[in-house]
Amino acid sequence: MKKIGLVGGTGPESTLMYYRELNTRTDRLTNGRQMPDIAIESVDFRRVCEYVSTGQKDELAEYLSEKVSCLQKSGAEVIALTAVTTHLVFDEITAKTGASLVSIPKAVCDEAVSRGYKNVGLLGTILTMEQDYMKKELREAGLTVTIPDKDGRELVAKRIFEELELGIVKDETLKEFQGIIRKMQQEQGIETVILGCTELPLILNDGCSPVPCLDSVDIHINKLIQLAL
Repeated sequence: MKKIGLVGGTGPESTLMYYRELNTRTDRLTNGRQMPDIAIESVDFRRVCEYVSTGQKDELAEYLSEKVSCLQKSGAEVIALTAVTTHLVFDEITAKTGASLVSIPKAVCDEAVSRGYKNVGLLGTILTMEQDYMKKELREAGLTVTIPDKDGRELVAKRIFEELELGIVKDETLKEFQGIIRKMQQEQGIETVILGCTELPLILNDGCSPVPCLDSVDIHINKLIQLAL
């Protein structure tokens, strides 16, 4: 089995999900015969947030590239970023390191297409909802990508940063998210919602969402395991 390398810490809660699920799913898939070698390069979350919030893309790409290079040196062959927002500099990282990173947007797009969806909602950080790195492949595949209105986007981003990134899950926040999803369903006809931040699965899933979820963490982990095996 190929060694898996993760750029983690963005944020810590999602990194825990990746580590736990990579181990438990591989163990189950191999009938208890194998669990993966995993290397994690954990970033300074506050430093990454500063680069993102101030638009320092070059500095962000350089910092994350250093982490990817460390994973390469450790022998990792299947390497991934564990945050959607850091895919803002995905192309820059691959150019700097030569690594074939396993893309969250690509994995989610492939899953959406395989399920036959035509109109998908997208929740995530402000950058993920407003910029193109999570939408580009979906649109090129012929899908309509719908995001919340301005108030909805700001609310989702605020709850991610102030609550979910810290592992705080509130019933009232779930109700707010359900209202935003329901509005996109009723007004714009979304068939599914992409959980486009790797902390969103802490609070949203098929059991509580008004529409089915495309869980970026679940989809990405399955892809990593497939490639590693």
